[in-house]
Amino acid sequence: MKRRTAFKLHAPGAKSVHLAGTFNGWNERSHPLRRDNRSKTPGMWQRIFYLEPGVYEYRFIVDGRGHDDPNVTERWTNEFGNFDCVIWV
Repeated sequence: MKRRTAFKLHAPGAKSVHLAGTFNGWNERSHPLRRDNRSKTPGMWQRIFYLEPGVYEYRFIVDGRGHDDPNVTERWTNEFGNFDCVIWV
């Protein structure tokens, strides 16, 4: 059963924010986040996704460039020697 999973990123100067990860084949355009104009924190982007239980690696794509999730507590080294954020659903 899929679980409701929230992703948020504070990126006040961003024109676009997407989520890429193992859950979508690292597609940098398929999972856009939306600017939350109701948030008390200007520049907050967020979106709810429904994911199957499991462990996933991901990165935020801000204006075409990869960014870490500053709120994540776990990161794994990827095949390129960089780090990916990890979420357990």
